[in-house]
Amino acid sequence: MTASLEDILNDKTNATDKKIKPESPKDNKENIPEGGTEWGYDLYPERRGNKASLGVTDVLFKGKGRENIDKIKCERNVYKCIKESPLVKLMMGALKSSGCQLDIRRHIACEECSYTVSGGYDPVLNQIVVCQNVATRKGMVQGVLTHEMIHMFDYCRNKLDFKNIDHLACTEIRAANLAHCSFLSAWMEGEVSAFDFKEAHQNCVKSKALQSVLAVRNVSKLEAIDAVERVFSKCYNDLEPIGRRIRRNSEDMFKAYAEGHYYGYDPL
Repeated sequence: MTASLEDILNDKTNATDKKIKPESPKDNKENIPEGGTEWGYDLYPERRGNKASLGVTDVLFKGKGRENIDKIKCERNVYKCIKESPLVKLMMGALKSSGCQLDIRRHIACEECSYTVSGGYDPVLNQIVVCQNVATRKGMVQGVLTHEMIHMFDYCRNKLDFKNIDHLACTEIRAANLAHCSFLSAWMEGEVSAFDFKEAHQNCVKSKALQSVLAVRNVSKLEAIDAVERVFSKCYNDLEPIGRRIRRNSEDMFKAYAEGHYYGYDPL
């Protein structure tokens, strides 16, 4: 029997107690301590009202002012993914079945971000951020939505504490495991050689999770590595709610979508 994310969280409450439905920003404020830079909020300047005002010279001579165009394209890609992507539709169904129905107008925002990230999940506002200046293609938007919906799912089902580095490492492992890594992607990115195929996927997941933890927490690389290693086995084997690792250029995402109702998730 494989362990789930719940195994490393607080298992004293029953399954009913684990379902929470954050509705407003004030519901989640205790989850994030004060301080922006050390908690990754400097990567999402629009989250805290830091949008720069532009002058005429910025628009005419510096190529700035594309934000509105980028936002429209981003929102269009989000809408297409919600209507067409098997993984996104499965994740939305899983959230709904878990008592945390997603409203795209309330819970998804296209914004300008640092170029070091393509998206994020803000537990204070209970919102997924799609970085409109980075995730400019539909495929990238699908990856961001799936990845961040896994974080939202973990927060909904398991009372995830983002102040706890082990919890953060676990949800990043799960998101990389279910949404990003395949042998081909790991090999292309130099994580493993073509002969290390047995451990290729695990190495990719560890690398992605480590990068994500370091991107949003002001901790040393050694601290991040230790956290990833501590929870890796349990979190890597927790495949909820997708149920399988998605292989590149396969029918896996369609199979996962078709099988969702067997596990109590009604894909939208």
